[in-house]
Amino acid sequence: MADGIFIGKGEEHPQWLVLRRANRHGLIAGATGTGKTVTLQGLAEGFSRDGVPVFLADVKGDIAGMAMTGSADAAWTVARAKEVGLDDYRFEANPVVFWDLFGTQGHPVRTTITEMGPLLLARLMNLNDTQEGVLAICFKYADDNGLALLDLKDLQAMLAHCADNAQELATKYGNVTRASVGAIQRQLLQLDSQGGSNFFGEPALDIHDMIAVDDNGRGQVNILAADKLMQSPQLYATFLLWLLSELFTTLPEVGDPAKPTLVFFFDEAHLLFDDAPKALLDKIEQVVRLIRSKGCGVYFITQNPIDVPDTVAGQLGNRVQHALRAFTPRDQAAVKAAATTFRSNPNVDVATVITQLKVGEALVSTLGDDGAPSPVERTMIAPPRSRVGPITPAERKVMIDTSVVVGKYETLVDRESAYEILNAKSAAAQAAADATAAQTAQEKAAAIAAKAQAKADADLARANAVQARVAARPQPKSLGEKMLESAARSAATSISRQVAGKLGGQLLRGILGGLFK
Repeated sequence: MADGIFIGKGEEHPQWLVLRRANRHGLIAGATGTGKTVTLQGLAEGFSRDGVPVFLADVKGDIAGMAMTGSADAAWTVARAKEVGLDDYRFEANPVVFWDLFGTQGHPVRTTITEMGPLLLARLMNLNDTQEGVLAICFKYADDNGLALLDLKDLQAMLAHCADNAQELATKYGNVTRASVGAIQRQLLQLDSQGGSNFFGEPALDIHDMIAVDDNGRGQVNILAADKLMQSPQLYATFLLWLLSELFTTLPEVGDPAKPTLVFFFDEAHLLFDDAPKALLDKIEQVVRLIRSKGCGVYFITQNPIDVPDTVAGQLGNRVQHALRAFTPRDQAAVKAAATTFRSNPNVDVATVITQLKVGEALVSTLGDDGAPSPVERTMIAPPRSRVGPITPAERKVMIDTSVVVGKYETLVDRESAYEILNAKSAAAQAAADATAAQTAQEKAAAIAAKAQAKADADLARANAVQARVAARPQPKSLGEKMLESAARSAATSISRQVAGKLGGQLLRGILGGLFK
């Protein structure tokens, strides 16, 4: 089939995935160890050979082997190829580009806070209406004042600035409470603790670097290292939410192209849906419903078909169901659910066969050229042509160093943005306040000094006046002078008495003598 991907050999017909129906999405399900990864790898290789770029989230690290040529040491692949009738089977590698949000196992993947936008961030962090409004005010204020929001520290600084200036913002933008800002900051700290600082920043990923073909016309296989990322579920959800939204807004409407523009494979999808934020579930449902017209196909790989929400599962037209084990009531319910999703085939008892499938076998039903699902058929899955399994760190390094995008995203650019501008303004305001305080202190010290000097001058004047008055008074006589004066007074008194006595006697005698004469 020239315009399709060979899936495997059915009991009645060869099973193909029609390219022009591949954007109707799909599901690959089955218990652990039943062959889901091999099916995924084979389909991804088929899309790449037909010039369709592919995105894979490598949760366990075992899809990275697509970058390497398969080896005859894996004898089962050669035997399987003969069993399913692949006469032209040969080993070959794929044009793989490795990506990693942490920048260790691939090229860094980043976006800016502005590109994420307040709505997606608010939904991702499960903010209430009031908190979502405060976040929107923060973005609007930053936009109005030319404050670029690039990374987490920009947003954190912007929120703190809005809280500090809430009274000024209230009349133009609305109320900003410290309680709401605190709640948002706590969510940001949680995101940061999971590695959010690695995801938000520049240079931001150009989505067209993922939608590319090589010189031979083969679609680029983009493999995201997700083994470490899955330990940070909020960050993983943030990335997927952004990537799906970016594709939805960037890609043009193409209707039903002859082949997809891009195909997504979400391995271990149950990890994606378990405890996922409602915003992510809503966005996935929206994308699955609408992104078909953008030429994108989305394929989920999971252990149990009931792991995928019904609103999403109902949109998956191409299905590959590996063996399920009906050991528990939940497993039995999954078997019944899976059996009802296939177009019936009188020759296949789906509920029974699902539990009897061997490793590498699957029940397959795909959309035909007319858009109708094919009758379900037991199928032996074709082997991949690249290595099945992980690669060594040395091999990964060579692939990264020789990638078509090497050097474009490795160096983090921390240009002037809200954090730096607000810090500079804060520093300038603090410096002005310090200068004013210093001037005030200097003036106060000068006033105190002047007052002290005036008091000293007054004290000196009073002292001089007292000294002048003291100087104007008669000087006290010495003891000798006092003794001489006393002696003189005594002598004078004695003499006066003697003189007075003599004069008195003479006078008395004169008077008496006059009388007696």
